[in-house]
Amino acid sequence: MLNYQFDWHLILNGEYRQWLLSGLWLTLKLATVSMILSFFLGLIIAVMKMSGQRFVRAGASVYLEVVRNTPLLVQIFFWYFGSFKLLPAAWNEWLNATNEFEFIAATMALTIYTSAFIAEDIRSGVRAIPKEQTEAGFSSGLSFLQVMRWIILPQAVRMTIPPLVNQFLNLAKNSSLAMTIGVAELTYQARQIESHTLKGFEAFTAATLIYLILSLVITGLMEIYNEKILKPRGAQA
Repeated sequence: MLNYQFDWHLILNGEYRQWLLSGLWLTLKLATVSMILSFFLGLIIAVMKMSGQRFVRAGASVYLEVVRNTPLLVQIFFWYFGSFKLLPAAWNEWLNATNEFEFIAATMALTIYTSAFIAEDIRSGVRAIPKEQTEAGFSSGLSFLQVMRWIILPQAVRMTIPPLVNQFLNLAKNSSLAMTIGVAELTYQARQIESHTLKGFEAFTAATLIYLILSLVITGLMEIYNEKILKPRGAQA
């Protein structure tokens, strides 16, 4: 260890720097696509969980319990190795024809996993809204779905923006598990650099710093949002 020669120039320049940047781009792409899909799926699950129909609530509860209580890595392997058994034949043919199967499998797993937590965040936002607003909607002749769509959910989503940002951060970090099925995101690229150069310390230090900077930037933007938008609105209310 005392004779180890650190070579940051090798890692941070030329071809290996491009590997890290391409890995960062794929990490952001994977996290962004999964976050968008997770939000809409989580919204649906949250509404189902609050439905007046018992079997609908039961279905949402089973979904939440199964997803939240199984490891994400297992879910990634489940969709990677088992998707051909579950998906329609036409989908399987399309997956065979594309070179993005690993990315799609990782996106499916991350979407399903994250949507369960987003659903609970949205439900928390709904519970923070006075019940009188729901009752007023019903008394106006609106259905449950109409009350959710036009009155409750717009307010709940706005209130849950900070938790949603935290979910995006968790998603960006959880995306590193996608390397296990060959998705060339940031951690995968750092591992590749280590294999080619035997400079594992430098490669994973660079990856760690990139993850850290990404998290700090997003957290900083969230702080600005809280100070400039959320707090002034709360003061006006």
